[in-house]
Amino acid sequence: MEYSFLANSDMAVTVEFKKEISNEVNARVVALDRLVRERGIKGVIETVPAFSTLTVFYDCTVISEKRLKRLLTRLIGRISVSSQSKVKVWDIPVCYDPQFALDMDNVCRHTGLSRDEVIDIHTSKPYLIYMLGFLPGFAYLGGMDERLFTPRLDTPRLEIFEGAVGIGGEQTGIYPMASPGGWQLIGKTPVKVYDSARDNAILYQAGDYIQFCPISSDEYREMEVQVNDGVYQPVCREVQL
Repeated sequence: MEYSFLANSDMAVTVEFKKEISNEVNARVVALDRLVRERGIKGVIETVPAFSTLTVFYDCTVISEKRLKRLLTRLIGRISVSSQSKVKVWDIPVCYDPQFALDMDNVCRHTGLSRDEVIDIHTSKPYLIYMLGFLPGFAYLGGMDERLFTPRLDTPRLEIFEGAVGIGGEQTGIYPMASPGGWQLIGKTPVKVYDSARDNAILYQAGDYIQFCPISSDEYREMEVQVNDGVYQPVCREVQL
């Protein structure tokens, strides 16, 4: 299996599998991340999976870089395709009505698709979470249909509302909190994908999948009340891909 250790610092080791963004490479990253956490290596502080790399932060007074690399090499040897046979798919409801889809007209003009076609394509399949970054709970998703590719806004908004679902170039995603941003907004989810009050503040993790599910305005309002009351339970399915 092709991989290399990249120069980092005296408190982190980065493993790079291949310089490409693909499901296959990312599956290796996620598998190694899981094995490291399951192994419970003394001195390891945190792991950070990305598109094609896994960075392992450690306490150099507890474990040496040399020993950590040896242990990581052994774990890499245990990675197999079968370890990625089952995945979690989070069903995320999205309301695509005009009150939330502020840039739907832009997307339709650029792609030549109708509003219904954009929604149908956007909700047609699950998206792999390659990594988390930019904001807590912001998932970088892979696999968007190229028919939906739309450039970011020329001038980013100073604030985008929490739960906004947008398209930025070749990617789609959810804004987990109000923040500046330049993606084309096509909808909104009532689900809090990031909630600091939860034991697990971030709903999902790298290696999981997100399936967008269209809902009406009435359904959105009903779910929003349930979310605010703390009784809404997001649907998570374990499936074989």
